[in-house]
Amino acid sequence: MPTSPTTPASRPKARAKAARKPASSKASSARRSRSTTRGTTQSKATRAKAARTRATHQTEAALRQTQTATRDTAEVVGDYAERAVLIPVGAALIARDRVVSTVSDTISSYSSAAKAQAQLRRFERRGITARNRLEREVRKARVRVERELRQRRRELEKTVESRRDVVAKNGSELANRVQERVLSLV
Repeated sequence: MPTSPTTPASRPKARAKAARKPASSKASSARRSRSTTRGTTQSKATRAKAARTRATHQTEAALRQTQTATRDTAEVVGDYAERAVLIPVGAALIARDRVVSTVSDTISSYSSAAKAQAQLRRFERRGITARNRLEREVRKARVRVERELRQRRRELEKTVESRRDVVAKNGSELANRVQERVLSLV
């Protein structure tokens, strides 16, 4: 990672410290006389020095921000790259664990003759339960179909009987009318 250069950044600070130290009593008296006029006007040299100091500090701050942004970007990219590698590795390990667990369960279920016999009995009971459930459902379905057939047969017989009665009644009336007409013609 790039680091901030120490020599250019430390020079302005050293100059600033040197400027703050009183060089002599003469400089102190000159500074005191300037301080009275500083509130209203500053000398060109002081303003220039202040501008240089500000520029130096702004440059250092910009450099620090750039380094931080670069470092953060590199960390984010690194995190994504790491995740891209770790996710498939983790998925493969979980799948391996499941396979090992299944194989271990199977081996432990059939490791001895007694365990194998017990497992076979369990399978047989499960098969018997499934067969019985299926037979019950088939019986229920057969009973339901037979019941519906009986109901439909009764309804059909009632309909046929009622129509037969109607036809018989109408037929006998018709026969009586025909007989009366024949008798009236003879």
